[in-house]
Amino acid sequence: MTDGTILIDKPAGMTSFGVVARIRRVLTEKQGKKVKVGHTGTLDPFATGLLILVVGKECKNAGKYSKLDKTYEATIRLGQTSTTGDPEGEITEVSGVKPSQAKIESTLKKFTGEITQKPPIYSAIKIGGRRAYKLARAGEEIEMPKRQVTVYSLEIVNYSYPVIKIKTRVSSGTYIRSLAEDIGRSLEVGAYCTQLRRTEIDKWNVDEAQQLSDFL
Repeated sequence: MTDGTILIDKPAGMTSFGVVARIRRVLTEKQGKKVKVGHTGTLDPFATGLLILVVGKECKNAGKYSKLDKTYEATIRLGQTSTTGDPEGEITEVSGVKPSQAKIESTLKKFTGEITQKPPIYSAIKIGGRRAYKLARAGEEIEMPKRQVTVYSLEIVNYSYPVIKIKTRVSSGTYIRSLAEDIGRSLEVGAYCTQLRRTEIDKWNVDEAQQLSDFL
C-alpha cells in the first residue's frame, strides 16, 4: 500500500503511537523507502479496538477521520477512583454503597445528549503547547478546559455490583474515562474505567480491522 487507510484492532498495553511506528516500519521495509503513516485519533494504552491509520498522501486527510462519531464498550468499576481514570492510576476506596440498577439507569440519562465534560489531565490534549499528561507526570498543576460533547446513546449492557458494562455512541472529543468518573460522582460512590474498547468509527467496524500481529 502506498496511499489509503488501514484499520487496526489495537491491543491493550500499547500506545497508538506505538502502533503507528510498527506499521510504518513494516511498510517501509516492504517498499524499500520511507512510508508516511499517521493515526486519526488515539486510544489510551489500556484500551483496545479500532484505529484508522492513514498512509501516504491520505495523511493530509487525517483530520477528516478524527472528527467522526465513535462507539465504545466500557467497563466501569464503582466504589473506587483512579488518579488517571483507568487501571494505570493510583486506586482509592470511596464507598461500599451499592446503587440499584434503576438509579444507575436514571443517572445515565443525565449524561445522554449534549453535555459539558472536563477531559482527564492524563490525556494527549495540549496545554500551552505541551501534552497534558506530560505536565501531570511532572507534577504541574493543570486546569483542563471544559468542552461540549454529545453522547448520542448510553446504555447498560450488564450490571453486577461493583461492575457496570456500558455501550455508548459519542461525538469526537468525548472521553469515556471522564464519563465514567462523572457517573461515579453523580452516584456519590466514585468510579473509574477498567476496560475500554472502541468498536466503531462512523461506518467502520472493528470486525473489519486487521490484528497488529498481522504486521510482524
